[in-house]
Amino acid sequence: MTQIDTKAQVRPGTEGDLEAVTDIYNHYVRETALTFDTAPFTPGQRLPWLRDASGAGGPTPRILGYATSSAFRPKAAYSTSVEVSVYCAPGAAGRGIGTLLYTALFEALADEDLHRAYAGITQPNEASVRLHDRFDFRHLGTYAEVGRKFGRYWDVAWYEKHLGPSA
Repeated sequence: MTQIDTKAQVRPGTEGDLEAVTDIYNHYVRETALTFDTAPFTPGQRLPWLRDASGAGGPTPRILGYATSSAFRPKAAYSTSVEVSVYCAPGAAGRGIGTLLYTALFEALADEDLHRAYAGITQPNEASVRLHDRFDFRHLGTYAEVGRKFGRYWDVAWYEKHLGPSA
């Protein structure tokens, strides 16, 4: 059973969050195959990504994680599809933070002209699979040995969630 951290608050990201979200992401870059980036980022390198995904700056409390959506593919016909991700700070996993973040993300996406959300999950990652199952994603298939990191190949399972009205 997931234990929700009742003290956690979810809000849109700001430039004041840049160092914290970069640190969270870099943990996954350095320590895991959950992202296929292989070199850590500086906050400056992540700034365009944050500006594209959020708003203006300001001081922030401790960041326990973040969820984001981005264009699924750059071609116009894909404009109603997004790729979604959630990352928890080291030590924050298993406390319901991912659930809180995805709940807020999908509430925000409900007002957008979107039809589908996609998530790629490097395998094995049972916690992420359970999270996506909880949000009604369905497994589409798995790309075998699609990425190489830490001297080995990794599979990525692809999941899909219906967001908006059917065409």
